[in-house]
Amino acid sequence: MIFRSNTRKACGLVSAFCIALAPVISRAQEPHVPHWSYEGNEDPKHWGSLDPAFATCQTGHNQSPIEISHPKLADLPELKFNYKPVPLRIINNGHTIMIDYAPGSALIVGNKTYTLQQFHFHHPSEEHINGKDFDMVAHLVHADMDGHLAVVAILFKAGAPNPLLETLWKNIPSEKDKMLEISGVSVNVETLLPTQHGYYTYSGSLTTPPCTEGVTWYVLKSISALSNEQLAIITKLYPHDNRPTQKLNHREVLESK
Repeated sequence: MIFRSNTRKACGLVSAFCIALAPVISRAQEPHVPHWSYEGNEDPKHWGSLDPAFATCQTGHNQSPIEISHPKLADLPELKFNYKPVPLRIINNGHTIMIDYAPGSALIVGNKTYTLQQFHFHHPSEEHINGKDFDMVAHLVHADMDGHLAVVAILFKAGAPNPLLETLWKNIPSEKDKMLEISGVSVNVETLLPTQHGYYTYSGSLTTPPCTEGVTWYVLKSISALSNEQLAIITKLYPHDNRPTQKLNHREVLESK
């Protein structure tokens, strides 16, 4: 993928983040990035030993995803989503289906503003809530002007069809690692959001190598829906592209009231 100017700025400040915006760079463009997988000798248990750059996957103490249980209720700022329609740019990068988002959309939390960079999916969900996982999760990856990352997680369970997923799944590239811009098709990630925006929040990491920490997570409490047919499509492509939950250690998980 070609980085936009604001992404280049963030990458210059926090270069490790840019190795794996889940991941936004193809292996062909970045041949020095070691191959990793969700199974076999390159699965999540081995990520930390595949390359020194991935060591945090094994040694980090603030890793994601996590099991959310017994969060602490707190007076938290609301999540304000200012998302715009953009031309569809989509890639099947061998780890997930990812949509590159053009500049101009933002997440505002209190006095912090994060620009939406991309969103992608994991099946089943990486996040667990009270011992339960979900059929799928969308991760919306944002960055502020200083390179700090914030990820919004939208959990899905089988039910009604999702109009945006219908558009995305129809346009999944057959060739991996090739970003396609679909002529005449625009998307707005806002349509993935549930109607209620209450959330859990904690400090975590990227869920793919190099598992860089310092990522602020916002996991929405309300659940979105996708149809069984839509679930079957992502299941066939990626039977399990989800990292197991990591130890919470001494972190605190907050819940909005």
